[in-house]
Amino acid sequence: MEKKRKESGPVPTAPSLTTLNMSSMVTLAEKNPDGDFGEYDPFAHRETTHQYSNMGALAHLLKGSLGSGILAMPLAFKNGGLVFGAIGTVLIGIVCTHCVQLLVQSAQKLCVRRRVPALDMSTTAEAAFLTGPALLRPYATVARRFVTTALFCTYYFGLTAYVVFMAESIKQVVDHYAGKPDIDELSYTRIYIALLVLILIPLSMIRKLKHLVPFSMVANLCIVVGFSITLYYLFDQVNDPATRSYGTSLKGLPIFFATVLFAMEGIGTVLPVENTMREPKRLIGWNGVLTIAMVVVVVLFAGMGFFGYLRYGEDVKGSITLNLPAEEIPAQAVKLLLAVAILFTYPLQMYVAIGIVWDQLLPHLRTSLHEVAQITMRVVMVLGTIVTALAVPKLGPVISLIGALFFSILGLFIPAVVDTATEWVQDGGACRKNVYLFVKNGILVVVSLLSVVAGSYSSVLDIISAYGEGANPANPSS
Repeated sequence: MEKKRKESGPVPTAPSLTTLNMSSMVTLAEKNPDGDFGEYDPFAHRETTHQYSNMGALAHLLKGSLGSGILAMPLAFKNGGLVFGAIGTVLIGIVCTHCVQLLVQSAQKLCVRRRVPALDMSTTAEAAFLTGPALLRPYATVARRFVTTALFCTYYFGLTAYVVFMAESIKQVVDHYAGKPDIDELSYTRIYIALLVLILIPLSMIRKLKHLVPFSMVANLCIVVGFSITLYYLFDQVNDPATRSYGTSLKGLPIFFATVLFAMEGIGTVLPVENTMREPKRLIGWNGVLTIAMVVVVVLFAGMGFFGYLRYGEDVKGSITLNLPAEEIPAQAVKLLLAVAILFTYPLQMYVAIGIVWDQLLPHLRTSLHEVAQITMRVVMVLGTIVTALAVPKLGPVISLIGALFFSILGLFIPAVVDTATEWVQDGGACRKNVYLFVKNGILVVVSLLSVVAGSYSSVLDIISAYGEGANPANPSS
């Protein structure tokens, strides 16, 4: 496989977010599944170049979680209410932080057991099964592939929300100046979604990560300016909290949970950051870098959700920016700035998904077909996000569905299962029974599966409802 890579010239692979550690995988496969639990310091065997300081790691963790998802928090509070939404966001933040801590702890222990310097999320799952109970060891490869698939689905289908967001933002600005045509709302939104393919395909043809860095810088600048103007609108008029709902309903609960997970979960970035930290032991713990990052994230997300819902109430849309007055120049600037930010973030996230798919395709391709396969794969993958967005051109239901289906599995289910498999065997090779561990992780697994079922069901109902509303040409986009 490596020989084919060298012969084919520059072949793009996924960045550190989800790149499979092939050397670690080979090591895992070769070692005795019972493991060697002697003293081994994985941190001493890591590359010392380009390592992050604690402050640098904090910045990367914040960037991984503080994305466009924060703009969906007012929608979460619409389904959760002011009081329950605030409390629920804090609780979900605590659970997410705990699950990430579990994943990092498991990875660090497994690095010692397997005598490898670093593991990514997929190979951590594989190592947990290889060194866990004998019953799980034959399924180690299945576990790795499952996590890889979960990562792919999470980041690839998350691009669908990006496409819908861009289309709705641009449409609102154009509508103000050109007016709306006499067609139903969903069909009108689909026109903008389809037109985006003209720019998304060329952007997705960029093969080297370093060429995407300028796009990332522009995107970050647009996000900072756009967020600042959005906050001005939120505090320009503070409504009486008594006019808003304080709690949630049985139907709104899974939507709230799934939306917050979609907005907040950044678990895919944690192990790559840990693997390149100068002091990786400082990542976890009650006062670790991860805890500090998540406290900042929870406060910002809860604040955006609370004041966004307080400002716009039941009229809040899938992204708070879609509520800003289309006739005002600053609001138009926000919509366009954030549309540009998402546009330039799209190829970065697509780069991750492309790397995963290419690693699976490469062993089955002749060298002479690499170039054609590269272009075809990129076009097909972009068209896939466009077609999915055309099928569900409503931002709110898309966000909650993706959160329920994929982020629940990636952020809750996988860390709980990996931790259970890791802790089942002590560092002496003996099995142990930890009732608290099994009960706690069992609850996390049940919650994640309930979120998948209930959240998906509620989201599908919202999508069906949105199709009915879309038949009205006057119905606003949400």
